[in-house]
Amino acid sequence: MYERSSVVELAESLRSELDRYPLGGKLPSSRALVERYRVSPVTVSRALAQLAAEGLVVTRPGAGAYRAQPRTQTDPPGDTSWQEVSLSAEGVGDVVPRSVDASGVLVCLNTPPSGVIGLNSGYL
Repeated sequence: MYERSSVVELAESLRSELDRYPLGGKLPSSRALVERYRVSPVTVSRALAQLAAEGLVVTRPGAGAYRAQPRTQTDPPGDTSWQEVSLSAEGVGDVVPRSVDASGVLVCLNTPPSGVIGLNSGYL
């Protein structure tokens, strides 16, 4: 049995109508959306939250929902170089042994000056 969610349907309808609004333009109020689509206020808020999570809409409590500016930059990928060093096998096959600059680690291991509490060790 396949049941279609009213939240998904409303989000799809709003997604297809977003081109009608200018960038930064205000969408209809939640009350207007409730009346137009004949859904509950919770459904409207969940559909807007889904569009906000996709980056298509920006919601401002008490002010309404607005069409979001398109995302132009993606976040840079995380630094995984520590994994390459720690997981590489030295001298196995064609893997080239890597060297690690430990100067940053050694600085962290120094005893902090008096009056300073070191917060760089231990587990999160």
